[in-house]
Amino acid sequence: MKILVTGIRGQLGHDVVEELTKRHIEAVGVNSDDMNITDKHSVDTCFDSIHPDAVIHCAAWTAVDAAEDEVAACRAVNVDGTEYIAEACRRLDIPMMYFSTDYVFNGEGTRPWKPDDKTAPIGVYGQSKLDGEEAVRRILPDKHFIIRLQWVYGINGKNFVKTMLKLAETHDRLTVVSDQIGGPSYTRDIASLACDMIVTDKYGTYHAANTGYCSWYEFAKAIFAEAGKQVDVVPVSSEEYPSKAKRPHNSRLDTSKLEEAGFTTMPSWQDALHRFIAELNA
Repeated sequence: MKILVTGIRGQLGHDVVEELTKRHIEAVGVNSDDMNITDKHSVDTCFDSIHPDAVIHCAAWTAVDAAEDEVAACRAVNVDGTEYIAEACRRLDIPMMYFSTDYVFNGEGTRPWKPDDKTAPIGVYGQSKLDGEEAVRRILPDKHFIIRLQWVYGINGKNFVKTMLKLAETHDRLTVVSDQIGGPSYTRDIASLACDMIVTDKYGTYHAANTGYCSWYEFAKAIFAEAGKQVDVVPVSSEEYPSKAKRPHNSRLDTSKLEEAGFTTMPSWQDALHRFIAELNA
């Protein structure tokens, strides 16, 4: 089996290729130099050259704040690029895995979001990812995996964990938002799940995250404790930490559909953080 993986320079694409290779599954990772996903001809040429048996589409525009100003550029990647890849998959009659986000919901309430809950994005980024989802469903109605993620971090790229550890080098006191709740998710664990799923025909929309929930404030405290850093973390409200794009207060995802489909539940976020800090220190 040969699997095409987009976005190998990113956190998730990097780990997906490593996980596939570890399982002795042929992985062909591409970046924007190899295939410009916003150019249909580039996509088709790449697919015809590689002729994959499945696609794990990790490439995405993830700059949430920048998306508010660069709407066309964000949509070119998350909507148009996703459509071109889905159309290439349909032409070759192969399945596609697309990663989405909790930002497709309105971020209100406290109940974990289920895959079939009503969507209502509150910003450009969330709308672009939802439109990408709908393109995949429309073009590949019977051969797609849509996996919604949240609070992702990994070894290859920038993320909240690395930012906190970097700030700890020059600060002994930090303020962190305490009224946004979600589930931190390690790309190693997401990649393992993705590789479990792509070799099956259990298609559909799923939510994936390391188990358990916390606030960014609680996550920051756990990061410093795990890394042995002495930093005073002070909780603040979202209103005290304004950003261009509105952030969801409720990012909790209900992942029970994974277990119902027979997939292994991802480990706790505390266990994942422990392993990630160990990987950083290796």
